[in-house]
Amino acid sequence: MNSYFADLHIHIGQTSSGKPVKITASRNLTLENILIEASEHKGIDMVGIIDCHVPEIIVTLQHLIDSGECIELKDGGIRFQNTTLILGSELEIYDKTCKGPIHVLVFMPTLQKMKELSLWLSSRLTNITLSSQRIYEDGKTLQRFVKQREGLFIPAHIFTPHKSLYGSGVVSSLTEVFEADLIDAVELGLSSDTKMADQITELHKYTYITNSDAHSLPKIGREYQKLTMKETSFLELKKVLKKEDGCKIEANYGLNPYLGKYYDTTCEKCGEKPEKHQTRCSKCGSIRFTKGVFNRLQELASDVENKCDRPPYIHQVPLQFIPGIGPKTLDKLKDLFGTEMNILHEVPKHELQNVVTEKVASYIVAAREGRLQVTSGGGGTYGKVTGM
Repeated sequence: MNSYFADLHIHIGQTSSGKPVKITASRNLTLENILIEASEHKGIDMVGIIDCHVPEIIVTLQHLIDSGECIELKDGGIRFQNTTLILGSELEIYDKTCKGPIHVLVFMPTLQKMKELSLWLSSRLTNITLSSQRIYEDGKTLQRFVKQREGLFIPAHIFTPHKSLYGSGVVSSLTEVFEADLIDAVELGLSSDTKMADQITELHKYTYITNSDAHSLPKIGREYQKLTMKETSFLELKKVLKKEDGCKIEANYGLNPYLGKYYDTTCEKCGEKPEKHQTRCSKCGSIRFTKGVFNRLQELASDVENKCDRPPYIHQVPLQFIPGIGPKTLDKLKDLFGTEMNILHEVPKHELQNVVTEKVASYIVAAREGRLQVTSGGGGTYGKVTGM
């Protein structure tokens, strides 16, 4: 068994020909750039690219395989240098019972199975060339299609306001829209962690995953997990999620939920955080608030303790969040120490001080050990690191 880092939620901004995929993502977030960034700069062993249903992306992947730049693995996944690509798609469900909108991730083992998914989706999406589009089909039908082709089905960022399982505000139980036994894992999102999610009893049976939901190259790996498995393939990932044959998640690495954009309830107009039970903003008078993940969980929480062992959830702070580390400093660190994973997890403090000040090196070590102090975010604004 070996240990690997995996980030399973990365968007594509545009195709190689310049056509948009994820409208809100960076234009340099191409398939090829993601693979290079993950393998050569981030040190991520497995990436889930969740716009692989787009026809031009499928053509590009086929070209990379035919040219020998990538290799399709016998047990699923596509290998590029030191990184395995897991073929995924993020879709938006608005169930016929008016439950939604809800974002989900589906992953397919092979390029052929992804082609089948793309063809099936083409008659159920308004625009097959774009990311995170609404599928005109109910969630359970999508689940059955995916499982019949040995794929994985995972509700995405399940507490995020507006477009998630619980964050939409109209769903109190996943069984209202999904078949519980056809869910392989749940993705927590940037404003929650294991302890918070385990307040909901029906989630106790599922594996939790933590991913970046990257909309730009620097955001890749801001959340991830360390996996124990034999190799980086689709089959081994499936075993990890099912905890089979010794495969497992060793640890989840995610933002301190305070750093997420939706931790606290916030006024939609001015960003003020209301007091408890306050219905009108004391600053601008607005009555419209974006409900925070913390507050939504208070509504859903039960007092049933989860007695199953969970891997540790480590409050990781990405290097870009650490005071004193700008793009040039980060480049210097990577020039000397290689990948960001190595800098975050391995490089001793005294070696870091060859590049950065003692204070910045202390921040990196404090981030590694979960000792940074942060202020909470909300309403679409990230929290901030304030000290050690």
